[in-house]
Amino acid sequence: MKYKDFYSELGKLLYAVADIDHVITQKEKKALYDIVKNELVPSERHTDQFNTDVAFYTEMEFDFLDESIADTEAAFNSFIDFVEDHHTAFDERMKKVSLHVAKELAQAYHGTNKKEKVLIDKLKEKLNKIEVKKVKKKLHNKIH
Repeated sequence: MKYKDFYSELGKLLYAVADIDHVITQKEKKALYDIVKNELVPSERHTDQFNTDVAFYTEMEFDFLDESIADTEAAFNSFIDFVEDHHTAFDERMKKVSLHVAKELAQAYHGTNKKEKVLIDKLKEKLNKIEVKKVKKKLHNKIH
């Protein structure tokens, strides 16, 4: 799995969280930039061919989707599809980071609203299913 792709997909997830109510506020944008700068960049060691920290792809993807007024559900589903396609490489740290930053962004503007809570609960459910797939695959490999 390319980490650049993970962060692009994370940008889609965060766009979905911010735009679930069809309005992205300046507070939410600032929160996103702060999350990338203060949490994602310091913990990421991978760079792209231009020596850019790949965590910045979260911000770039978010901005692109915001400018193009992308479909929230499609952005969320893209992240989920990515996680499912890469479930063997999607480790516990990536799972925690995804959930943490989604919750943090949801809190940015007057706390988490009902639509954001539903989306985050759906994210939790999907991430938990990924873990179940991994366990089943390990059991299957041990048996055979």
